Order: sequence, then C-alpha cells, then structure tokens
Amino acid sequence: MMYGRWIALLILFFTPSIALAHPGHDHAGLGAGFLHPLSGLDHLLVLLGIGFWAARSGLARGSLAAGAAVLAALAGGFALGLAQGPLPVIEFGIVASVLLTGLLVFFGARLPVAFTAAIAAGFAVLHGFAHGAEMAAGLSAVAFLSGFLVASSILLAAGAGLAVLTRGAALERPTRRAAGGVLVVASVYLLIVV
Repeated sequence: MMYGRWIALLILFFTPSIALAHPGHDHAGLGAGFLHPLSGLDHLLVLLGIGFWAARSGLARGSLAAGAAVLAALAGGFALGLAQGPLPVIEFGIVASVLLTGLLVFFGARLPVAFTAAIAAGFAVLHGFAHGAEMAAGLSAVAFLSGFLVASSILLAAGAGLAVLTRGAALERPTRRAAGGVLVVASVYLLIVV
C-alpha cells in the first residue's frame, strides 16, 4: 500500500513533463541537446532505468559495457534518423522501450553482459533515431547530439549509482519494484498521450 502512494506521487511529480515526452522539443544547439534527456520523460526514465538495471548485475564491466552501448546506439540512431526522416512507428518503439525497461527493472532480470548491452542499445537506437529525424535543416546536429550524449551519460550513471547504493540493503527490492513500476505506469500513460 505504501509503495502505491510513492508511485502515484512520482507520477504526479512528472505529469507536467509527460505531455512533452517527445514531439516538439527544441533541437537548436548544445543546451537543447543537454536538456532533452532531463526534460523528456521517455528519455529520463529509460536512461535511469537502464543504468539501474545494468548496475544490478554487480559487475562494473557490465554497467560500463551497457552504458557505452547505449551512447553509441544513441549516436548511431541519431545518424539514421537524420538520413531517413520521421517514421511514426518509432514513437511506439520508444513507448515499448519504457515498458520493457520497467519490466526488466521490476523483475530484476539478470542477463549476460552481452545481452544486457544489446537490449539497452536497441532501446537507445529508437530514442536517437527520433531526434535525428526531427532535426531541422540549418541546425547543428553535432552540437545537439553532443549535449544529448553528455546528459544521457549522467542519467545512466545516476541510475547505476542508485542501484549501487541500494545493493544488499533492505531497500534494494522495494526500490527496484518502485522504479520498475513507475516505468511501466509511465509507458501506459505515454501510449495514451503520444
């Protein structure tokens, strides 16, 4: 019962940002790139969730491999989006990535490092693609992507830090369940809003 209240509180806290989860973000420059992962609910939750999930393995190399895969996939997806242009199905993939990350966190899935990195990279390609596809002509894709990657790495590290802080403590399971639950509920909400 207590965890339900915390989940509801977190959802209410993020509700003003949910409407801005993806479309219509400013892509002009380094600052816009840096702010998007912090203000776009889908990116914020997926990056924190992936960092948390990867770090739960207890292996530093697993967290680093997943983080490096995510950053490389964000950049690769961004380049693909620049070349391809918008694809409406990407938005559903982004919502699915929030849901699946939530389930992986909630159930505490422990997979081999290569699978963890591959799954995390697959999610990141979708998020990167969406922003490459939305980049307007005449704006600096390099500046936006640079800020985007810096903020993304900070969020991955924050998620991993939370996992490390709660590892072995009485709060580990409730934190994992609450974090996963927030991601799952947010994915449903994003599906309705997007």
